[in-house]
Amino acid sequence: MTMQHTGKQHSALVVGASGIIGNAVVRELKNRPDWQVRALPRTFVDGVETIKADLLDADATKQALQGAGDTTHVFYAALKGSQDLAQEEAVNGAMLRNLLDGLKAAGAKLERVVHYQGAKVYGVHLGHSLAPFYEDDARHLGPNFYYAQEDLLRERAAAGEFEWAILRPDVVVGDIVGNPMNIVMVMGVFAALSREAGLPLRFPGSHKTYDGAFAQTTDADWLARASVWAALDPNARNDAFNLVGEPFRWERIWKKVAENFGMEVGSVQPFSLARQMPSQAGAWQRLAERHGLKQVDYARLVAWPFGDFIFNTEFDMISDMGKIRRAGFTEAVQTEATITAALDSLRAQGYLP
Repeated sequence: MTMQHTGKQHSALVVGASGIIGNAVVRELKNRPDWQVRALPRTFVDGVETIKADLLDADATKQALQGAGDTTHVFYAALKGSQDLAQEEAVNGAMLRNLLDGLKAAGAKLERVVHYQGAKVYGVHLGHSLAPFYEDDARHLGPNFYYAQEDLLRERAAAGEFEWAILRPDVVVGDIVGNPMNIVMVMGVFAALSREAGLPLRFPGSHKTYDGAFAQTTDADWLARASVWAALDPNARNDAFNLVGEPFRWERIWKKVAENFGMEVGSVQPFSLARQMPSQAGAWQRLAERHGLKQVDYARLVAWPFGDFIFNTEFDMISDMGKIRRAGFTEAVQTEATITAALDSLRAQGYLP
């Protein structure tokens, strides 16, 4: 997609900038001449001003944001997860509220807040949800922190403080490490260790997930370009939009990953990555030294429980994409190509062999 210069200067604050979504948004905005960008708390992109703030501390957040009064747009991708859903709702609701209050105290005249919600908004964390998912699907009985955050945005917008737009990706594909929800690192490290052991690439999830249920992903860079659209386009004003690639079965993706590593695909072998893979720390260390990879603590390298969740979701995960296309964002990407590109980028950065 060709970068569009609107002529007007915008000032962005990307919150959760060290995450897989936030980092991609910072990278996209930095390459656009009509955007100034700040990152909270930090970013992997060089040359970007960063702000450190504990969003759970309202006073500290106001103090940290004193110099951000020129902010016109917020891209909010911060997340603090918890197994206790009520606690998760309370914490994440407070973080967004403190951020908005801090910017208001700094005198920021916000034009629009772009917020990100995952498929949890459709209740997939509770069990089998009926696909496809539509943006106007009924909510489930709470708690759900996405509901609390969306209600806060709607409340502030109704008071005339700013506009909002919500994007709903699923299983974001990106090229950073140390993120708990990067499925590409799960696949890349698993493939590398399997190849090192002389094994074929065997899918560690359920048979039904592998060749039965449909899944979906969202490319991080694509999401970042959609974020600029959501921040500026009148059709995105005060509305929510799904943003996912075409549906696939994991069998197809698994073959592409094996091809990327020069491996054969073996039969499905269901097991818990979270239980099995921590014991491979020594094998990874030896592999990393031999290939000259960057030294990253193995426990931080991959979130194996996330792989278990994704590879054992046995129902269709399909979000309808009609609404965002009708609203004007029509760029399409190919899922296999985005996953291969992320693997290649992680390899070029020295994180994968």
